[in-house]
Amino acid sequence: MVIDKNLKFLRKKKGLTQQQLADHLGVRRASIGAYEEGRATPRYDTLERVSDFFQVSIDLLIKENLSELSDEDFEDFQNAKAMMDAEGKRLRILPITVDHEGKENIEFVQQKASAGYLNGYADPEYIEELPKFQLPMLGSGTFRAFEIKGDSMLPLKPGTTIIGEYVQDWTDIKEGETYILATTTEGVVYKRVYNKNANDGSKMLTLKSDNPAYPPYEVHIEDVREIWKAKMFMSQEFPDPDISLEKLSSIVLDLQQEVIRMKRPGIN
Repeated sequence: MVIDKNLKFLRKKKGLTQQQLADHLGVRRASIGAYEEGRATPRYDTLERVSDFFQVSIDLLIKENLSELSDEDFEDFQNAKAMMDAEGKRLRILPITVDHEGKENIEFVQQKASAGYLNGYADPEYIEELPKFQLPMLGSGTFRAFEIKGDSMLPLKPGTTIIGEYVQDWTDIKEGETYILATTTEGVVYKRVYNKNANDGSKMLTLKSDNPAYPPYEVHIEDVREIWKAKMFMSQEFPDPDISLEKLSSIVLDLQQEVIRMKRPGIN
């Protein structure tokens, strides 16, 4: 790998000191020195931050001597990286675990572990420590289980576990279907997903809840780390047959009207 040469080249090209770069990446200055001198290799999550900061793909960072490129070629590679991010085709490492027969496990990310998952999703040691199980009926594929919180996806209740299949190519996202997303801005969320182009041409995803009390919101594709297509759910509580989208909409409308009524002068 040529990450040592590339990190030093990119840092100087941006006119940064080692301390300034360390501050941007959230690491110690001594770590930057060790990377540039070839005494240590950055972890994947650090490589990802380097890639995002300098707008250079991880593949180029570890394989191509960027100092030998012309300014025009370097700019072309940066543009290509932005396109890869928008299409979800950037290089991503997915650690998995297997059982004694070599079959892939389903790792379980509990509610209390979801915050830590954003820091450890690319760390094999972290993934190894997660609870794991098997579901033979799912067939081939790479799956992970996430315990949801809140009532934004009623009638699925808080504590329901969603089994998701890993989505490698994000262009395969189906409009309006449900996915688990690991994002740097919103954490781990379970929503219906819609594609959208922002005014500046960047790619965005609109995330929508099934509970109409929760408004939809948007995330930049650059803030997404993983996407899992919802395949099934497990719950210790059966969905309430009396709760429907129509009933939820009616409840929300009644609440809105009550708020309006309470805001009128003379009403306490």
